[in-house]
Amino acid sequence: QRRSLAPSQLAKRKAGDEEEEEEEDWHPPAARKRQKAGGETESGECYRSPFRKPLAALTNRPHCLDSTQHEAFIRSILSKPFKVPIPNYKGPLGLRALGIKRAGLRSPLHDPFEEGALVLYEPPVLSAHDQLKIDKDKAPVHVVVDPVLSRVLRPHQREGVKFLWDCVTSRRIPGSHGCIMADEMGLGKTLQCITLMWTLLRQSPDCRPEIEKAVVVSPSSLVRNWYNEVEKWLGGRIQPLAIDGGSKEEIDRKLVGFMNQRGLRVPSPILIISYETFRLHAEVLQKGSVGLVICDEGHRLKNSENQTYQALNSLNTPRRVLISGTPIQNDLLEYFSLVHFVNSGILGTAQEFKRHFEMPILKGRDADASEAERHKGEERLKELISIVNRCLIRRTSDILSKYLPVKIEQVVCCRLTPLQAELYKNFLKQAKPVEELKEGKISVSSLSSITSLKKLCNHPALIHDKCVEEEEGFMGALDLFPAGYSTKSVEPQLSGKMLVLDYILAVTKSTSSDKVVLVSNYTQTLDLFEKLCRSRRYLYVRLDGTMSIKKRAKIVERFNSPSSPEFIFMLSSKAGGCGLNLIGANRLVMFDPDWNPANDEQAMARVWRDGQKKMCYIYRLLSTGTIEEKIFQRQTHKKALSSCVVDEEQDVERHFSLGELKELFTLSETTTSDTHDKIKCRRCVNGHQVRPPPEGSDCTSDVSQWHHCADKRGLQDSVLRAAWDAAVTFTFHHHSHEEQRGIP
Repeated sequence: QRRSLAPSQLAKRKAGDEEEEEEEDWHPPAARKRQKAGGETESGECYRSPFRKPLAALTNRPHCLDSTQHEAFIRSILSKPFKVPIPNYKGPLGLRALGIKRAGLRSPLHDPFEEGALVLYEPPVLSAHDQLKIDKDKAPVHVVVDPVLSRVLRPHQREGVKFLWDCVTSRRIPGSHGCIMADEMGLGKTLQCITLMWTLLRQSPDCRPEIEKAVVVSPSSLVRNWYNEVEKWLGGRIQPLAIDGGSKEEIDRKLVGFMNQRGLRVPSPILIISYETFRLHAEVLQKGSVGLVICDEGHRLKNSENQTYQALNSLNTPRRVLISGTPIQNDLLEYFSLVHFVNSGILGTAQEFKRHFEMPILKGRDADASEAERHKGEERLKELISIVNRCLIRRTSDILSKYLPVKIEQVVCCRLTPLQAELYKNFLKQAKPVEELKEGKISVSSLSSITSLKKLCNHPALIHDKCVEEEEGFMGALDLFPAGYSTKSVEPQLSGKMLVLDYILAVTKSTSSDKVVLVSNYTQTLDLFEKLCRSRRYLYVRLDGTMSIKKRAKIVERFNSPSSPEFIFMLSSKAGGCGLNLIGANRLVMFDPDWNPANDEQAMARVWRDGQKKMCYIYRLLSTGTIEEKIFQRQTHKKALSSCVVDEEQDVERHFSLGELKELFTLSETTTSDTHDKIKCRRCVNGHQVRPPPEGSDCTSDVSQWHHCADKRGLQDSVLRAAWDAAVTFTFHHHSHEEQRGIP
């Protein structure tokens, strides 16, 4: 039996006077023989367990290594550098110990010498002598856009980000920190501003974040879109706070939490909020300060007297960026309001601006101006433009032609039906709007007449109630309607434009997989669209001012999905014409024109934008010879600087002469296009365009922006050609790629 040789066990056995036994070792079972002392058997063979090693003798003397051996051992440890245990890892080796300040010069957040790096700031090159004197803890570093974003930026967007950064850091205009991003629709203004925000929140030449927090103010329909764009481009790197609804107490609580955030890395550094919510809760946001405010669709701020402008202007932030794809270009006071908001004082006070710029420029543009006044006006205009252009960047959508499919924009003149023509003529005879005009002033009844005529051009059903009540201009008009007529069902054959629309939708549905966006200024017209879709069994969605913000984002996302069954997206230009991305459709119908060309341009840009894969067709429907053509002519007319963009019907009197006002209330029944007649197009012979234009032709007229004037024979769009016989009389169309291809 084996016994333990542990010292504690030996001591126990000695204390108990146990009989000592001779130590036995392990033996192979087959040859177990009694061992002698020393582990040898009686035959002289030595059996030692292979699992045991001989014990070293215990001594009290310490074991000392040779000094050369010790040094060699330490050198062998230090000669092996640390390696991150990740296959093919090429990042930093993490040699910096926690809590220890980095030695040497400060370094930028991203490598400025990497291929494709977008460098916004480059520190000045120092001589060897200056490098010895410089404080290493204060040396400026490169500011480099995060490669995650710089890889997806197109050349014009890289230029835009550099411009924005130079402006908000006061490098472009010393002492001023604002700018206006005025690129046309579809050029990626949102992405450029997200890149600016992310860069300012993470770095600066001082090797620390430039700002702590940023606020994005947008129309309510775009709040969720901004949130989605931040998530799309930055992933989980940042958590924005989007407020698009809730009770007053809940919104106040969120805003207080946002404003109380402090430090270099706050949890939610970006607030996305609508103009309406900002105005109602401005007091909470004005208690603190934010590093940057971005105002999307900033042309809302063209009036410095409204409450939204005042609320935003009182926000404590020096850095301001105003985004507008359709900036006001011709009204000097609106120009002043926009520039004054982003860079207060750059144009002086309102009185100084009026005295120094507005009065001389307007006098110089007057027909009776003297040569001296004209010269002074031109000088002041050049001075104004030079100042504004230092903080304004604008690129046109021609850039998109390199990245997007072809877009064909067509103005389609549609003849009135006999019912519409009779109602139109009766109204002009009875209401006598021309007689209401006195010295160029437009009365309330004349404004009402304009609205009635515009609705009549859309469909007689829109003025049926007025006919029933026999309002002024519609006395006895009910007798003109077909017997048994009811507004419960839509009758396309009673409206020229509705007839053409019915053909366009039917041919598109039966011959392609294209989707269509229908845009109108009137919700009553959208109601007619709904009735038409139900009668034709088209699946549709509708977005107007009654829809909640959250629901808007959901239906847009669903409609853009290739698998969605909806064929038509109905859009109110007043509620959702700005900023929406409807690339799920590639055909858009503008059913009625707006006084403000910017509204039409915004609405038409919904489908031809980043992400679109199909050729796009834009149809602008006008009723031939009516007030709609007069509105379109006003849009395309090249306005002098002293005029301004008409944005409300109440402002019509400011922009039309008495003769032009009277002309609004006329009907040209014999023309195929009143617009084409007015511009006296010399490219056409007997109504057909001649290519090349005849010798001596003048293409500098307002229609020169349209590449073709065409009747049915000149149409290339099969959908519109099929609808021609319904009610189409004439078209202008513009090809987005023809300028690049050298087509006249």
